[in-house]
Formats: sequence, structure tokens, C-alpha cells
Amino acid sequence: MNALLLKWNQVSLVKRIFIGIIVGIVLALAIPQATGIAIFGSLFVSALKAVAPVLVLLLVMTAISQHKKGHQTNMKSILALYGLSTFLAGLLAVVASFVFPVTLSLVTGANDLTPPDGIVEVLKSLLFKVADNPVSALMNANYIGILTWAILLGMALKNAKDSTKNMLSNFSDAVSQIVKWVINLAPLGIMGLVFDSITANGLSSLQDYGKLLLVLVGCMLFMALVVNPLIVYLNIRRNPYPLVLHCLKESGITAFFTRSSAANIPVNMSLCEEMKLDKDTYSVSIPLGATINMAGAAITISVLTLAAVHTVGIEVDFGTALILSILSAVAAAGASGVAGGSLLLIPLACSIFGIPNDVAMQVVGVGFIIGVLQDSCETALNSSSDLLFTATAEYAKKRKEGTEFVIHTKKSA
Repeated sequence: MNALLLKWNQVSLVKRIFIGIIVGIVLALAIPQATGIAIFGSLFVSALKAVAPVLVLLLVMTAISQHKKGHQTNMKSILALYGLSTFLAGLLAVVASFVFPVTLSLVTGANDLTPPDGIVEVLKSLLFKVADNPVSALMNANYIGILTWAILLGMALKNAKDSTKNMLSNFSDAVSQIVKWVINLAPLGIMGLVFDSITANGLSSLQDYGKLLLVLVGCMLFMALVVNPLIVYLNIRRNPYPLVLHCLKESGITAFFTRSSAANIPVNMSLCEEMKLDKDTYSVSIPLGATINMAGAAITISVLTLAAVHTVGIEVDFGTALILSILSAVAAAGASGVAGGSLLLIPLACSIFGIPNDVAMQVVGVGFIIGVLQDSCETALNSSSDLLFTATAEYAKKRKEGTEFVIHTKKSA
């Protein structure tokens, strides 16, 4: 048994995940009544969500407390890449919605939800997240609050004794080891997630919204395979696709099935370590990216809002739609501060076109129907981009310094 487990662990995680996907599909088709299989997926996501807040707090706090003067991080560059990517995603979605206009057969079922009244409320919610107490932030997975406390505590501990810093580092390493144990359970967990998705939802509910899904998923694929590689190339001046495809394969696949950027934080942290990136940088940029780097959310907000515009027959000039791309980028960055994420920000975007709230909330209902696929693709794009731009900023820095660098992927390693 030990020899078998050793051989299993020697197989790459992506291959093991694909085996889990296939087994999940086979079990869902063969024995759909065996609902107990789905518990593996729920336990896997719960385990990732449980360890992620503690990991973020300890890693960020340790990195900042041990940061040495003169050692430069790449946070400014990473933030610029996050912002540029999110804006371009919103702009891409606006252009695609004009080229391929979509109308909807509006449904009910989301009218009991309460969207934010405006962008001010979204920003206000984020400010209150910053001011949350640390225990509440950890309990509720409030990553803005966790990051705030981790940064403050890290700065306060800069002058602490070496023994205190060593203890923090040991705790950080211990939690990182737990994360590795959890990630090794990914094939079993994803098997359960695939089984649950197929038996509970199937694909029949998506047929009526095929064109809308094609525009949404098409925009996300274009962003992942064309726009992001162009951004990477302009920064590192090398073929971007080995890095882009590595991030999509190693991070995007897991994020697609967990459908949670927060749950994918430990995965991205582990991948940054494998790629030999600067720990002082990625310990902050990865959890921050899970909160504000929301290209997929910007696409969802723009496409569904313009679908509502086309459905009710409102004539919109491209200038007004361009404002929508800016609003969707800002709103998407605040999506984590609103219950319901990107979908509940659609009424906010619809309001700039004068679309009534009851119509906008029906569009939200459509979003929940197609959410099986839309949310998975959105999370995969968001989370893999966190890893991609963290690596890009570091490689770009080395290029500007004239330092030779190797893009570490499993193949190159």
C-alpha cells in the first residue's frame, strides 16, 4: 500500500486531477444515486477554505516582519498589472457585446436578493472590511481584513527578537505543510465536485442560454489566451505562452472546480514556491489578487448588463458603454465585499442605463442559472491571473535589471 501511494504521489498533480475528473464523470453516469460521493468535494473545498485564512495571516505577517531594508518587492508592478487586466477585460466584454448582441428570455427567482445601491456602497463595504477585527476576519474569511491585520502586525514585529520571528516562521512553515497535505487530496475532492455538478445540475439547464454562455466564455478564453499573453510579452519580452499555459493548467483547473478564489489561495501559494518566486512578494500579492484581481467578474458584469440593455431595446452609444467598462472594473475589484459576488453588481451597472431594478434582478436570475459554467470559468481566469501577474512582475524586474532569468515551470524545472 505504501509503495502504491508513493507511485501515486509521484504522478503530477494535474494528471491526478484529470483522473479524478474522469472517475467523477463515470460515477455520476453509472451510479448517480450514490450521493455520498459528493461529500469528498465538499470536504476538499471546506478544508481549503479553512486553512487559507490562517495561511495568509501567518505568511504575510512573517514576510513583512522579516523583510530586510533594501530588498525590493514588486507590489506596485503587480497592482498595475491587476488594474490593467481588469479594465481590459471589461472593455473586451463591451466590444464583444456590440459585435455579438445577446437578448434574454427573462426569468424570475432572484427578486429576493438585495444588490448594493451604488458604487459608494461597494467601496463603503470594503472600508468596513478593512476595519474588521482579526477574529471576525479569520472566522468569515474576510481577506481584506486579514491582509490589513497581517500587514500591521508584520510592521509592528519588525523590531521583535529573532526568537519571536523564528517562531512565526515555524508556524508559517507548519501551516504551509498542512496546505500541501490538503492539496494532495485534490483529485479525490475534484472527483466529488464533478460528481455533484453532473448529478445536481447536468447541462440541460444551460441549453437555452447557449449564445450568452458563448459570449461570456469566449471573452474569458480570449482574455486568458490573447490579452494576458500580450500583457506578459510586453513586460518580459519573451514567448509568454509557456508561462500562461503553466498557470492555466496548474492553477486554473483547480480554481475551475472549486469555484472559489479564496479556496485557491493555498494552491497559488504552493505554485509560487515551486516557481521559485520571491516569498516577500507572493505572500501578499496572491491573497490580494484573490480580492481585487477580477477580470472574469468584469466580463460577467459587462456582458450581462449589455444583454439586459439589448433585451429592453435601449440604444447605447459606444462612449456610454466605455463608461460601463470602467465601472465594471471598479465594481469587480469590490465584488468580494458584496454577498453574491459579481452577479449582484449587475443591477448597479444596469442603473447607468436606466434599467429598472426588477428587470435587472431577473438578469441576475439568469446569471445564477448559467452559473454552473460561468462562475467556474470566471474563477479560473481570476485565480490563474493572480499567479501569472505575480510571476510576470518578477521576471520583468529581472529583465530591466539585466539579470538572466529562467521561467520556472514543471517542464523547465
